[in-house]
Amino acid sequence: MMKYLDNLKPGEVAVIHAIDVEESLFQRLSALGFRIGKQIELIRQASFNGPLHVRIGTTDIMLRRSEASHIQISK
Repeated sequence: MMKYLDNLKPGEVAVIHAIDVEESLFQRLSALGFRIGKQIELIRQASFNGPLHVRIGTTDIMLRRSEASHIQISK
C-alpha cells in the first residue's frame, strides 16, 4: 500500500516514490525540486485543509493538498 504526501504528519520524513500528475504540473513540481528519490519533510499543515509546508533539501515550499495527494512517498 502506497502512502501519499498529504498523509504525512508534521515532522515526518519520507522519500518521493512517484508523481502522478499532468505534464504541466509535473514540470512545475520538478522545477521546485520534487524528484523521485528525493527526501521530503512535512514541516506543518495549515488549518481547515489549507496548504502543506514541505522542505526538500534546504528549500521550503507551500503545496496545495490536492497536489500533495498525487505524490506517492515511502518511508
